[in-house]
Amino acid sequence: PGASLPHPSPHSSIHWFRKGLRLHDNPALLAAATDCHRLHPLFILDPSSGRAGTNAWRFLLDALRDLDRSLREMGSRLFVVQGCPEEVFPRLFHAWGTTRLTFEVDTEPSRDATVAELAERHGVKVIREVSHTLYDTERVLALNNGKAPLTYKGLQSLLASLGPPEKPAPTLTLEHLQGEHGVVDWVSHDTEYGVPTLEELGQDPTEVGPHLYPGGETAALARLNSLMDRTAWLCDFKKPETEPTSLSPSTTVLSPYLKFGCLSVRTFWWWLDEVYQGQREHSQPPVSLHGQLLWREFFYTAGAGIPNFDRMVGNPVCLQVNWDNNPQHLRAWREGQTGYPFIDAIMTQLRTEGWIHHLARHAVACFLTRGDLWISWEEGLKVFEELLLDADWSLNAGNWLWLSGSAFFHRYFHIYSPVAFGKKTDRDGAYIRKYLPVLKDFPAKYIYEPWKAPRAVQEQAGCLVGTHYPQPIVEHGAASKRNLGRMKAARAQKGNKSPRRRPPHRPPLPPTGENCLAHAPAAFYSVAKHRENRGELSRKRLFSLPRPAAAAGGKAIIPPSSATIQ
Repeated sequence: PGASLPHPSPHSSIHWFRKGLRLHDNPALLAAATDCHRLHPLFILDPSSGRAGTNAWRFLLDALRDLDRSLREMGSRLFVVQGCPEEVFPRLFHAWGTTRLTFEVDTEPSRDATVAELAERHGVKVIREVSHTLYDTERVLALNNGKAPLTYKGLQSLLASLGPPEKPAPTLTLEHLQGEHGVVDWVSHDTEYGVPTLEELGQDPTEVGPHLYPGGETAALARLNSLMDRTAWLCDFKKPETEPTSLSPSTTVLSPYLKFGCLSVRTFWWWLDEVYQGQREHSQPPVSLHGQLLWREFFYTAGAGIPNFDRMVGNPVCLQVNWDNNPQHLRAWREGQTGYPFIDAIMTQLRTEGWIHHLARHAVACFLTRGDLWISWEEGLKVFEELLLDADWSLNAGNWLWLSGSAFFHRYFHIYSPVAFGKKTDRDGAYIRKYLPVLKDFPAKYIYEPWKAPRAVQEQAGCLVGTHYPQPIVEHGAASKRNLGRMKAARAQKGNKSPRRRPPHRPPLPPTGENCLAHAPAAFYSVAKHRENRGELSRKRLFSLPRPAAAAGGKAIIPPSSATIQ
């Protein structure tokens, strides 16, 4: 008794950044810095992984440079290495005398288990911490007998038993690195471990669009700070009431920063909570910003608990559909050449800026799949994965499943009109004129349907449809009617339905957002007439979600978009 315990030997640590590209609320990074005489903050660039396009690569490189600058201020650096993690780590463990590896838990299909095994074989202790999600998804799944909750309300019930999310961990500071005695040779570091350029990664820098959303923790926190000053806007925020055709974003555009972990979701949650606590009234989940973060949690949990979540075959919650294979239609959709200006303007904004509003995502996803082109949602998922700055594996897959009517969402007869929907918030077509300048001189009467303009009007506008801008590749009315029948048949076919059974209680109305529901007047949909034929379930029983009352604005339920917090 009274004898002092031996002090543990200081560690040589590697902190492996993947997401979590930040110093604030990064418990795995703090663990790496504890009792550490040599810290190597590491990012491994694996060019073979993912489908990210040039805009997304630029955002990532911005974030890495920003992280390196922040570490420099504390006398450290970010080490960037290219290659496959399974090949990189053994070499670095040996070269750096590593005794400890830390990283943030990744809920997506990843190499975590393989890398952990590899580290243990080399005598390296592994520490994993949860900080990319509000809750530990493994714990949530365990509470639900190992299964992902398939409704928002179901997730809310599980989370209620866990209490509020954990508070953010302290930000890494110079004090945390006081015991770190490693010396960085900055000249050789830039040569061997510096952040590469787009050209060095084989990307064409001429393909990037305007630099509207610089990547990195500094930009993320600046954006969040600016947002927190808008108290009334935050408290009044309801995702369904934002506009897809706004020429500047009508939502937060924090989704890319959350996707890459430049911004901690727990920090965002608790900063919001402070604002809410100081106000008498504020919006509530699912349409509030807290509600959007819970939708993010919903799809992360689903992605972690459902096999083959990003594909149709082998996915137990996904409707099996015989989609068409039409490369010409897919290319026209991807390149913004469908002949429907609203759809093409959205896809042009996506391709150039890397971001689109959640309702815009709804419109183009419905058009590609169950609405007009009857092309698999997996093809749309690939395009979004390439072009979106905030393309997040779980959220992207979950929302494409939803928007295509393949899972979660069952009001499949609500089909977006590629003409009428955009007019709701932009009757003059300013959004179309911005992103499709070839149509900018069309009168408002024809801006959404230029093929209907008399030839003299087309000539006066300097754009002949069929020559300077394409004719519509399908006729929306006929295509949507045909596809509605195909969707009904797919859902009715025995053995071809999603195995998910409707719960006995009424599901909640999912909110809007990059992974939330949106609401819009039914007049802006092409809603096919639903008939109750002999032998069919009634509409009420089949869909269980009743149409909102006229007193609530006559709003209809529409599916979520493809990101989360926008």
